[in-house]
Amino acid sequence: MKNICSLLPIEYPIIQAGMVWVSGGKLAAAAANAGILGVIGAGSMKPELLEEHLKKAIALTNHPERLAVNVPLLYEKTKEQIEISLKLGIKIFITSAGSPKTYTSWLKDQGCIVIHVTSSPELAQKCEAAGCDAVIAEGFEAGGHNGRDEITTMVLIPQVVDAVKIPVIAAGGLGDGRAIAAAMCLGAQGVQLGTRFVATQESSAHENFKEAILKSTPGSTMLMMKSVVPVRLFKNKFYEDVRRLEESGATRDELIKLLGHGRAKKGMLEGDMEEGEIEIGQVSALVKDIPTVKELVERLITEQRQALPPTGRFF
Repeated sequence: MKNICSLLPIEYPIIQAGMVWVSGGKLAAAAANAGILGVIGAGSMKPELLEEHLKKAIALTNHPERLAVNVPLLYEKTKEQIEISLKLGIKIFITSAGSPKTYTSWLKDQGCIVIHVTSSPELAQKCEAAGCDAVIAEGFEAGGHNGRDEITTMVLIPQVVDAVKIPVIAAGGLGDGRAIAAAMCLGAQGVQLGTRFVATQESSAHENFKEAILKSTPGSTMLMMKSVVPVRLFKNKFYEDVRRLEESGATRDELIKLLGHGRAKKGMLEGDMEEGEIEIGQVSALVKDIPTVKELVERLITEQRQALPPTGRFF
């Protein structure tokens, strides 16, 4: 089976997800140096901050071709973020939270590779029709914002693989080499991991956040705020406030007021584990240490190989 190493300039078919507040230049550079795709999460960055992190990543790696930017399409300064990335030589873009038609053709004209995040086979087909080079099919186990259909990764991946001809990258609930092997057995040609990379030494997540991940249990997260935008949250005081509001029949406006501004930054970057919005995936319960990115990637490769007989290995 071919994998995304034929599409992307990487050694192993693994993408470090671009997440808000934790996926800065240091993490992306470490991922690129380890032979995988390093992604800066632009969703939490103003254009000038994105430029700062891109320059940092480029300075910290000998493989700038392995750097990408994840750009949620719902923000008003998205085009400015893309233009800054292009100016600094970025040629790989992961788009999400919007129509794949918005920038794909323009980016392709610039010689870029475009990958769009999808949560259903139908949206994956729209991505293919829009000219995307690949799709990231993300199950609702994933942290952060999720699809409303709540399709699990195990169910989603084979359906998307059957629905499109472009490469499918699996995401959501993947935290070790066994999961990577399973996803590729389902037909995925690569994987994207988010939560597992939050708990690395190079991640910009606050130490309180990383420690909370190590102590998490299988029931430590829940998909919430479906009437606003579905998001998987770590159970803390803020989560309880959301739960009580939803159970009382709160309106969409009341939930938005509770969410306010800067909640995610307060939790994930500044370490307020009570009042902060902590976005993390279900797989956090499997995370037991905080390695370097290099150590983690080496472990993932070894685990994947051990999970399969020699004739069935993917890399």
